[in-house]
Amino acid sequence: MRDLEYASLLFANSSIMGILGCLLLLCLISACPSSFSSSSIDSFRQSFSIVEPDSSHTKLQINREGLQAIERITMPIAAVSVIGPYRSGKSFLLNQLLSLSCEEGFGVGHMRDTKTKGIWVWGNPMEMVINGVKTSVIFLDTEGFESVGKSNVYDDRIFALATIMSSVLIYNLAEMIREADIYRLSFAVELAEEFYERVKGEDIAFKPAKLLWLIQRDFLQGISVQEMVDEALQQVPNDNGDKNIDQVNKIRKSLAIMGGNNTAFSLPQPHLQRTKLCDLKDDDLDPIYIKKRQLLKQLVASIVHPKIVQRKYLNGKDFVSFLEQILEALNKGDIPTTGSLVEVFNKEIVERCLKLYSQWMDNVILPLPVYMLQQEHDNSKSEAMIFFDKQHFGRQHAKHSSIHLEDEIQKIFKNVIMANEYRSSKLCEAVYVHCEDKMDQLQILTLPSMAKFDAGFAKCNYSFHAECVGPSKSNYDQRMTKMLLKSRSLFIKDYNQRLFNWLISFSLAMVVLGRFIVKFILLEICAWILFVFLETYTRIFWSAESLYYDPGWHAIVSTWERIVYNSFLDLDRWAIQIGVLLVVLLLFWRFGRRKYGSLLMLPLYNTQRNGRNHSRSD
Repeated sequence: MRDLEYASLLFANSSIMGILGCLLLLCLISACPSSFSSSSIDSFRQSFSIVEPDSSHTKLQINREGLQAIERITMPIAAVSVIGPYRSGKSFLLNQLLSLSCEEGFGVGHMRDTKTKGIWVWGNPMEMVINGVKTSVIFLDTEGFESVGKSNVYDDRIFALATIMSSVLIYNLAEMIREADIYRLSFAVELAEEFYERVKGEDIAFKPAKLLWLIQRDFLQGISVQEMVDEALQQVPNDNGDKNIDQVNKIRKSLAIMGGNNTAFSLPQPHLQRTKLCDLKDDDLDPIYIKKRQLLKQLVASIVHPKIVQRKYLNGKDFVSFLEQILEALNKGDIPTTGSLVEVFNKEIVERCLKLYSQWMDNVILPLPVYMLQQEHDNSKSEAMIFFDKQHFGRQHAKHSSIHLEDEIQKIFKNVIMANEYRSSKLCEAVYVHCEDKMDQLQILTLPSMAKFDAGFAKCNYSFHAECVGPSKSNYDQRMTKMLLKSRSLFIKDYNQRLFNWLISFSLAMVVLGRFIVKFILLEICAWILFVFLETYTRIFWSAESLYYDPGWHAIVSTWERIVYNSFLDLDRWAIQIGVLLVVLLLFWRFGRRKYGSLLMLPLYNTQRNGRNHSRSD
């Protein structure tokens, strides 16, 4: 009995511990779901929605969760998309290309409404080696055209997005090609026309999708599917001038010109009972279909190529970023246009060209003359436009990007012009102020010298023309000319009078010096002669100005100029030093006789009463 109670108690305890353990495990799982979720490749063996319609069912929006299946791909990506009318077997065809059943592959529906909404991707890519490049090929399923409750603009956006994203675009059609099917290709034709000549025979920057006409038909009435496509693309007579027929004929003509970018393939019906295809195995399908299906796989593998944008293979993250840009451009207006897509492609190139132009202009040392700055601008702009021509996308709509680039370059150039004007003004102002100060200094020379003034005048004029550059030079040149002429006029006006006063003062100083200091009678006599000449001449001829026309005055001026300013000595610069030295020498001369006696005195002024040279007189 005790053993039974002990067993019951042990069983109860173990049950409680088990329940607690389960609860603890559930708590851990709920707290850390990522730790227990599978991150292996097998978890991606399903289809994911990457683009879905918005609430109005007119525009497209990103499904971020589905993009994880693409972002994890590190190799170059090639996309194979299937487009076509709804209920045409697109999802079933993709499952056949992937060798998947309906249960594990893309969803296949048999109802009136479409099973696929937006764009879906198979999460497990197919790895292939294409031209030596290991590539991940992804398969995209698109929502069918002309479904109930949708606008034509929505179908256009689906078609446009699939066209741009894909490396191979399979146009899945049943039985025959209709006018509406050709008209549907208008966007693809416009896109291909924009880029076809751009990449033909050149280094590929962007290659449009390869268009594969897939006609699902059992009987072709003795013609091949390629002949059927060529016949459908022939021009239709339009005697009545119908605009719709003209538009379709234009598309036909463009498709015929770009025949190398599309091919055709026929695929018979796999089975008469199409609603039971998902329940049938390969053994139950038409053997001809099985054979053609294998050929279709080989054809797709032969024409698929990695997606290249701006000369770069797109990996998973790049492909998603590319998808987001294109989707934004398609949703930009009410109707998706090729022009908006070309702008998206060229936006980065335009920015790169602007950056190059800015760098080249930043290397230009300002200020510069206007014509030189214009040359630098023209050269930099030409290089930027050449770079744009080599890199840009599209032909017709690229002109808009080119015009936009020129406008942006012109805006940058206007800023450079303003900077050049500012720096030119600052530089010329500095040179002008320096010259003005120099002229003011020459006006107040201690010893007036026309030669020194002319030398300073010439040096200032030369430095201005050498250093002042740029658009402000013409304005400052006029100011400089007026300032120099005014300074010269003022200097000449005062020059003769200041020189006359200097000579008067100099003659009197020499009289005092010769009489009382050095006691040299010849110096005193010469000084008196100069003083008397200057004073009497002006008295006789009534004014000092009349002296300035005298040849003798010119000789005096010429002698003065040679002494005061020459290539060896600028007496005005050394006037104070020389004056101090002369004063010292004169003082030494005057008082040195006490020590050295009569040896320091001149004979004519020896006044010693008891000297030997003074004879006694009775």
